[in-house]
Amino acid sequence: MSKVILVTGANTGIGFELVRLLAEKNHIVYLAARNSKTGQEAAEKLQAEGHKSVKFVTLDVTKLPTIQAARETIEKAEGRLDVLVNNAGIAKFGSDENALTIDPAIIRDTMETNFYGLIQTCQTFVPLLRKSTNGVIVNVSTDMASNAYQARPDAFLHVVAYNTSKAAANSYSIALAQELKSEGIKLNVVTPGFTSTQLNGFGDGGKTAKEGALSILPLALIDKDGPTCQFHDWNGKVFPW
Repeated sequence: MSKVILVTGANTGIGFELVRLLAEKNHIVYLAARNSKTGQEAAEKLQAEGHKSVKFVTLDVTKLPTIQAARETIEKAEGRLDVLVNNAGIAKFGSDENALTIDPAIIRDTMETNFYGLIQTCQTFVPLLRKSTNGVIVNVSTDMASNAYQARPDAFLHVVAYNTSKAAANSYSIALAQELKSEGIKLNVVTPGFTSTQLNGFGDGGKTAKEGALSILPLALIDKDGPTCQFHDWNGKVFPW
């Protein structure tokens, strides 16, 4: 049965490839992006490949009116949302992200998208997910958001703004997953691992965007018996919070 799926931050990178993978399985996929021009172009590219079930919707997770407008568009067209993939995110890897010297403004800016943006997107779309017979939320995170993982003696990449924003998002995800459990809506978090995308300046040695998207795909398509309140790595294994 075809699902109605929304992927945020999907005009490029992992989000774009995830939309393609989902469309290949004949699901109705809303490709969401904050930039209407690049988002529409991305959707048209996939449509030109034959993925006619891809639709574009403008959505900036930092601007609540755009989130509400996107919900109204999807509700009017489809009547429900089956899967919400919160993929939109930013990083300030070119800035000083050392714990003692980082400018708190960098943290606030990153939190606005990666934490507060995720919260208001979830809050806005849960009512539409309740209209599904199998509502699913997938929040895209990072292994660097795992406090247990980053506390290892040999851990590195302690980029304060990005890691803190994603760790906070993980904590919110746990709370929301527990709150939605009684309603049958499942929420899981996944880290694709190091993937070469625009987010990290297409760093060398990472997975391709498609490989990153493939790590998200199974959680997006879980059935009623699937897991909830779990953090998965790129191999589909449970990862420490």
